Amino acid sequence: MTNAINLAAIGSNGSAAMPNWTTGTRPASPRTGQQGFNTTLNTMEFYNGSAWATAGGLTMQSVQSTGFTAVAGNIYPCNTTSSAFTVTLPASPIAGNQIAIVDYAGKFSTNNLTVNPNSLKINGATSNAILTNKYTSVLIVYVDATQGWTTLSSSAATPGNSLPQQYTASYLIVAGGGSGGGDLGGGGGAGGLLTSTTTLTNSTVYTIVVGAGGAQTGTTRSSNTKGNSGTDSTAFSLTAIGGGGGGAYANSGTYSAGVSGGSGGGGAGAESGATYTGGSGTSGQGNAGGTGIITPQYSGGGGGGATAVGANAVSGATGGGAGGAGTASSITGSSVTYAGGGGGSTYGNATGTAGGAGGAGGGGNGGFSSSSPGTNGIAATVNTGGGGGGGSNTGYGGAGGSGVVIISVPTANYSSTTTGSPTITTSGSNTIIKFTASGSYTA
Repeated sequence: MTNAINLAAIGSNGSAAMPNWTTGTRPASPRTGQQGFNTTLNTMEFYNGSAWATAGGLTMQSVQSTGFTAVAGNIYPCNTTSSAFTVTLPASPIAGNQIAIVDYAGKFSTNNLTVNPNSLKINGATSNAILTNKYTSVLIVYVDATQGWTTLSSSAATPGNSLPQQYTASYLIVAGGGSGGGDLGGGGGAGGLLTSTTTLTNSTVYTIVVGAGGAQTGTTRSSNTKGNSGTDSTAFSLTAIGGGGGGAYANSGTYSAGVSGGSGGGGAGAESGATYTGGSGTSGQGNAGGTGIITPQYSGGGGGGATAVGANAVSGATGGGAGGAGTASSITGSSVTYAGGGGGSTYGNATGTAGGAGGAGGGGNGGFSSSSPGTNGIAATVNTGGGGGGGSNTGYGGAGGSGVVIISVPTANYSSTTTGSPTITTSGSNTIIKFTASGSYTA
């Protein structure tokens, strides 16, 4: 009979030996309720009418201190005191399989434990999970191929640390640009620019700070000074340095060099005495400003840009130095240039209509004059980190452009949790989060 009990399998104490098999040798045509011990998974399982499911409790294993592949039905105390390591989940789990992981020594916060889904999924994504809180205990269950493994229950010293996953995101961080100097002013330096990739962890809040551009130097000659530096932009523990202000004639016979920053401001155009050099740029973020000249133009140097130094002032129709070029980025899906330096001012024995040209990437043009009064420097474009143009004779320096922070994340990982009202767009398989003001993103 098909349903007969094998009496030979009943022991003298009345116990029955259950059938056993491997995952590959399970019964080909199982009956609903049929059960046995799976030696591949090391657990009891039964056929629920449509699939094999595990049965019974979990078995405690010995303490693990190096990487291993987990087997369903087990509890694994993991000791990361000596070093971090990886737990690889089973390659062929079935619905209902369970695994428990315990922080044996309370060291997950010091040496993180990585959980690798083994080409399957955790919470619907293929990325690893990283356990980072001390004394975390997490019980996970395999649901199906779509969602993979998910948390059945979790306990941690810090709540919310069940199976936090990580993924790679691209970023562009641009600081505020410096303003041009007022009156014979050099161009403002561009804000520092950083671009690369970083690893984000699910449920972690990342604070975004967008730096302001340096304010214009004044509205009258008596209020003119050297340019104001832009402010820093920060994200992911990284800081892009604000651009340096342009040098200027201070209406007291005093002239100034450009101010150092992400990129340096251009030096002032002096009527007499020494030449005034541009400020220094920050390595990996920007470049130095150009030098102003004495005669015949008294023109300011250009502000530095993300990819080029500001040009020195020269004799000629446009004596003011051009701003250094910025950097083109396609992080949003189309090419946009950021962090161009401001143009230096032109004044004196010159012909033409404009000072030094602003650098590509939002830099403002410098002011121009062949006599008094001169024109003002042009403000940089907002949210580019460009430097403002230097003001010519009696003109004020243009404001620096505010910064911007842009994050590109895989759409499959995008959480939609933000503050600060960033602009959200998509490009291919990525979601683009553009912050033009400070806010936050929860991964």
